[in-house]
Amino acid sequence: MTDFPEEKPRCSWAGSDPLYLRYHDTEWGVPCHADRKLFEFLLLEGAQAGLSWITILKKRENYRIAFHGFDPKAVARYGDGDIDRLLSDRGIVRNRRKIQAAVQNANAFLAVQEEFGSFDAYIWRPLKGRPRINRWRTAEGIPAKTSESIAMSKDLMQRGFTFVGPTICYAFMQAVGMVNDHTVDCYRHAELSGV
Repeated sequence: MTDFPEEKPRCSWAGSDPLYLRYHDTEWGVPCHADRKLFEFLLLEGAQAGLSWITILKKRENYRIAFHGFDPKAVARYGDGDIDRLLSDRGIVRNRRKIQAAVQNANAFLAVQEEFGSFDAYIWRPLKGRPRINRWRTAEGIPAKTSESIAMSKDLMQRGFTFVGPTICYAFMQAVGMVNDHTVDCYRHAELSGV
């Protein structure tokens, strides 16, 4: 028996893996305004590009250790030696471009914090700090990108971020609760609609 009973109606993608169920039930779609957590999801969504999310979830704690608890100030200081260290770390996705992107994005993240006071203030601006509540009947109806994620991607890239295409940005928006994309038959949709 798990802490996450399978009889609850959930989004179809949650499946039955306890790690996925925990993520679905406690994190996905919950509005996040903490800068370090926002950086964590930005880094993890970039690492996920071309892979399944469960792959990244299984490596998440290794990422936490490898990237100094997702501290953007620490990651921004990474040099060639750190990149070489990470390329030999079997606990994370060993892709040079993705690792370099994490360092580049940490520096861009700090610049955004400097300009706006926080990354939260910057990233939530288009939604005025409030999540968009969607009413999808099936997972198949949920788009991979939207006009908002396209605009976010463009602005992030202009600010020096990389691995932030429109699809990655939409996955980020879903993860940090900028949009509630739980399907209407999922018990989390109603719980998060009042947030």
